[in-house]
Amino acid sequence: MTIDYRKLMHWKIPVARQHIQPRDCILYALGIGLGADPFDHDELRYVYEENLRVLPTMATVLAYPGFWMKLPEIGIDWTRVVHAEQQVVLHKPLPVCAHLIGDTRIVDIVDKGPDKGALIYQERVVTEEDSGEPVCTLRMTTMCRSDGGVLGMPSTPHTSPAASAPLPTTTADFCIDLPILPQAALIYRLSGDSNPLHADPEVARRAGFSRPILHGLCTFGMAAHAILRALCWPPDPVVRLDIKSIGARFSAPVFPGETLRTEIWRIDAGRIGFRCSVPQRDVVVLNCGTAEIAPHADAKIDKDIHHGA
Repeated sequence: MTIDYRKLMHWKIPVARQHIQPRDCILYALGIGLGADPFDHDELRYVYEENLRVLPTMATVLAYPGFWMKLPEIGIDWTRVVHAEQQVVLHKPLPVCAHLIGDTRIVDIVDKGPDKGALIYQERVVTEEDSGEPVCTLRMTTMCRSDGGVLGMPSTPHTSPAASAPLPTTTADFCIDLPILPQAALIYRLSGDSNPLHADPEVARRAGFSRPILHGLCTFGMAAHAILRALCWPPDPVVRLDIKSIGARFSAPVFPGETLRTEIWRIDAGRIGFRCSVPQRDVVVLNCGTAEIAPHADAKIDKDIHHGA
């Protein structure tokens, strides 16, 4: 299979519509491992319908157009596709219940060469159907490992995305270890990403992995969980802090059942850097992470709930 640049750049990805409900918010939180401790009141807010909150990285599964790269007419070897980068910008707090529209477009294609694959850059804007107000903007880079040598590439050079700032070389300000459920990928895929790479051992073997791997966006959500735990839980007694934007580069696969370690550095007021690793294999799996922390737009705190009364 070969990617045709002009054809793919003009490919119309179907607009996705989703009626988000509390059940969806809870299922997403369970998929990234929240709710293991019934006495953890901070986690309970995301997995129990009373005073339910929505994890900021749930933006990645909202109004998702599906695994469109699997279509044979696209020309992509979907079994060799991996997530390379992800960025989320929240324009308002994510709703617990709403009708949403997701409009996805291909921004650019970069051919790395016949033996090196190709990068596909996408952007998805999610809006509320009733008001038309933007909820979040998502930018992602997909690495198509077997699809280098793109047909019809323009001769003009591409504008490369800005390089990620290096993380500090000092000891991290926070280090959070979170266990990954053995069945994490099977739960997480119920939030919309049904790529069989994360469930079918045979598909995983064909892709070069010993067993099904965890969704990169599940790892991404777990990193956000660690950031919230380190910097936003418990909340300030007056103003609740939350993640307003977050982005990172995926650098190695993660397997369900492992432990995810997130190292976090304070960069300046409201901005942090982070990376994730798997200590058992001594490998960095999420790198060059950045996030913006700011007061939540609905920063009215129920102190009794926070203190577990």
